[in-house]
Amino acid sequence: MKKFLVTGSTGATGAPTVRLLLAHGHTVIAFVRREDERSQALKELGAEIVVGDMLNIEDVRGATRGVDGAYFCYPLTQGAVEATAIFAQAASEYNVKQIVYMSHRQSRSHARSPATLNHWLSEQILNRSGVPTTHLRVNFFLEWLLYAAPFIRAGRYLTPFDPESRFVPIAAVNIAHIIVKILENPSAFGNKTIPVTGPREVSHIELASILTTTLGKEVRFEQVTTDEFVKTLGIDGDPAFAAHFEAIKVDQQEGLLVGIDKSAAEIVAQPLTTPEQFIEKHRHLLA
Repeated sequence: MKKFLVTGSTGATGAPTVRLLLAHGHTVIAFVRREDERSQALKELGAEIVVGDMLNIEDVRGATRGVDGAYFCYPLTQGAVEATAIFAQAASEYNVKQIVYMSHRQSRSHARSPATLNHWLSEQILNRSGVPTTHLRVNFFLEWLLYAAPFIRAGRYLTPFDPESRFVPIAAVNIAHIIVKILENPSAFGNKTIPVTGPREVSHIELASILTTTLGKEVRFEQVTTDEFVKTLGIDGDPAFAAHFEAIKVDQQEGLLVGIDKSAAEIVAQPLTTPEQFIEKHRHLLA
């Protein structure tokens, strides 16, 4: 068995990655910004909790020492490029064998979203680090439905995006299975860039219809401004979110999030979660 570091370990993809690695018998370092009930749950499962700041190189060095591989995930907020440089340096110093990096499907050198551009820059830093890194270029998470759960319960599918814009959402647990496969089989992946999508392409208006049919109650599509959206979700305190969503709106209009890629299903060797299955699984939160 091996030892792995998981950053963002209480988040949508980090938490299931920790659980899967522990279930496979590995030692897991769960890096968190603070201890809370989420980190406590991981600790009770057997994870070693390390509290630190991704922008503090000594914190990162301490967490990275002695690990075989690492999952690196940084939020949309500021500091991504600096955090990546710190993480790459620590991983290089301690001879980490494999990094899995969470990026964006539309990552590119001229991305209009500052967060997406920072992800692309982070990919370049990791590529130059000497540490084998697999970049997961991920589409929308299905978990976005849970962030808007109070509104869906009230019959509103609230979004700043155009009704006919199309994307291919994927469940975080499916991403976690991909991460674990790569960390456990580094020689099969190494330096790769993998598009990660769910099994079904939908538009936002279609997703509202799927919610209606699956939940057995009317859920209306409702488009709002980006500023109203982030304020409604309570994330308007960080301007990075509004800037990112406004850019993603245009990315969708240009078709940058369309197209099903089979890589995810092939890596995990099992069917991926459909929107209907995800909604049914979380009926208690959405209905």
